[in-house]
Amino acid sequence: MKHNQLMFLLAVLVVLCFLSTAIFISYRNLWLVGLSLLAGFSLMGLGLKLKRNYQNRKYH
Repeated sequence: MKHNQLMFLLAVLVVLCFLSTAIFISYRNLWLVGLSLLAGFSLMGLGLKLKRNYQNRKYH
């Protein structure tokens, strides 16, 4: 899979996680709020790590 496609997929997943957080807040389900926040931040961290590794490999 190309790098841009992977990064787009990760971005969509992060947005969906934070959107689901808002939905779970409205239902007052704190367990799912925490789980979706954790998933969103984890996916965002993974995306930043992949981006840094891609840029380091590209320039070295």
